[in-house]
Amino acid sequence: MALILASGSPRRRALLEELGLDPVIRVPDIDETPLPNEEPAAHVERLAVEKGETVSVSPGDLVISADTIVTIDGELLGKPQDDGHAATMLRRLSGRTHQVMTGVAVRSSGSIESFVEATTVHFSTLTDADIAWYVGTGEPSDKAGAYAMQGRGGAFVTAIEGSYDNVIGLPRFRLRALLASHFE
Repeated sequence: MALILASGSPRRRALLEELGLDPVIRVPDIDETPLPNEEPAAHVERLAVEKGETVSVSPGDLVISADTIVTIDGELLGKPQDDGHAATMLRRLSGRTHQVMTGVAVRSSGSIESFVEATTVHFSTLTDADIAWYVGTGEPSDKAGAYAMQGRGGAFVTAIEGSYDNVIGLPRFRLRALLASHFE
């Protein structure tokens, strides 16, 4: 049996490796466009499931897949398209509270189990200089909401309510509980 991580995220891989797991990486290719009127939680759960269904596996393999988004005022903030878009997202988050949601799916033996974890993140008020500096680091370019809490962007987070790992992209506590049933 192989453990497959259906994600190209180095952060998700590192989080699994910290649990002593050595996943085989298979990057899914799916359309991540939200469906009309799709709620944020339904969106990330659907994407996690689709990613897990898309990758090829052998019988007995276990697949973990996930998708993370940032939401504020009911709007999804995915990965920024460019530096200007990243700066716009950071201005939107500045001095405010937002949600980070991760949908996680585990596929094995033809069945898929999934869940959504949500964490509330409180952001400090950012100056134009803060935003210019941070965007200039390049760190926001491939991060939902244009920041990485485990990186330099963590300097902007004043508090969280919920799972730290969830904000990075994989809520290990809940995932570990779900995986336990597959390794008994």
